[in-house]
Amino acid sequence: MADPETLSHRRQHPIREREELRAIVLKSPLLSPILANWERIALPDGWLVAGAIAQTVWNHAFGLPPTHGISDIDIVYFDGDDLSEETEAGHAARIGDLFCDLPVRIDVKNEARIHLWYEEKFGTPIRPYVSTRAAIATFPTTATAIGIRPSRHGLEISAPFGLADLMSLVVRANRRQITSEIFEQKVERWRAVWPGLTVESWDRQPG
Repeated sequence: MADPETLSHRRQHPIREREELRAIVLKSPLLSPILANWERIALPDGWLVAGAIAQTVWNHAFGLPPTHGISDIDIVYFDGDDLSEETEAGHAARIGDLFCDLPVRIDVKNEARIHLWYEEKFGTPIRPYVSTRAAIATFPTTATAIGIRPSRHGLEISAPFGLADLMSLVVRANRRQITSEIFEQKVERWRAVWPGLTVESWDRQPG
């Protein structure tokens, strides 16, 4: 088990934070098989992102089983030339079959088409994203605004807000796109499943 205070101390050392994250992720029985078979996923500008990464770090820090509280794994990609729901669903079915032995659901989304349904689901329109990295920068919290994927040089990490909040077990809203209601819905569950998290209130965070 990692000492949460040790992880918190490392927030001042970005290189160490990245090394720590890589080590945790590559030990995960959920994430490591996906990364090891990344070539078979074969999606344009594809990334493994968001909650499952953060929750893997939280489980490691709190000495919990590595699958604790993780119900799904998000894989996103960017294909502006094909915005069809059918193609997205086809990728989701194909990738779900690839990892059918994992005890979680694999959720696959084309970030190029999020603006087509976002207003209907969440009540406000958004502009089309221009890349997967741009989409990651709008994810609901700073700790979950993160993407990883294998590269020739090891594990590539996209972390627009850095890794400090993630590695120090802090939940802070990214208010670029979400509402306070969305944020509170997420943290209500997270507080119950990972009670040791430090949750910064919506009102205390910059817009």
